[in-house]
Amino acid sequence: MRTTKQFVKSGLLAVLTAGTFMACQQSNKQANSGEAAAAKDGGAVSNSSFIIAYVDIDTVEAHYDYFKEKKAELEKKQQAIDNELNANVRALQNEAADFQRRAQSSSMTQAEGEATQRALYNKQQQLEGKAQNMRSQYAEQENKFNEELQKRLNDFLEKFNADKRYAFILSYRTGASNVLYKDPKYDITNEVIKGLNEANKTATEKK
Repeated sequence: MRTTKQFVKSGLLAVLTAGTFMACQQSNKQANSGEAAAAKDGGAVSNSSFIIAYVDIDTVEAHYDYFKEKKAELEKKQQAIDNELNANVRALQNEAADFQRRAQSSSMTQAEGEATQRALYNKQQQLEGKAQNMRSQYAEQENKFNEELQKRLNDFLEKFNADKRYAFILSYRTGASNVLYKDPKYDITNEVIKGLNEANKTATEKK
């Protein structure tokens, strides 16, 4: 089973990171073509309007209240699933151990032994099915969590960048990013976290 931490690292903004990096490469090619044409015509080239900002996802995860709340809820649910399944496994193991003791003491007939074996096998199959269902339901909740996080960030950044001051806003994560260099001057993480938390607070108060 994936842990919440693994889920977040693989899901949260991974698509945004790859997509914006590829879009940036394409835009750079177009920009270079435009610059070459301008230079050929004797025109001046200016990149002053093309600004790329970035958001540090590790910092967002550490300080975005909604993320921390939902992550804690998911971890609590996963722990409850683990506890329930472990208790079921222990109960079944105890039944199997009791069956072995009774079989060794010859206190049951062959028919009783075969019936008990079938019952234990059926319980094992039911438990495996239950575990699969519970994990599938949890994975569904993880996906919804991931989709909601992505939507919240996308919606916020659309409003945040309504004045089109940034051509691209990339996501950055230490050790798992396509960004090879970042100038702190263009780090808008704190602004984004502040805005996300304010939006979350407003939405919570309206409930």
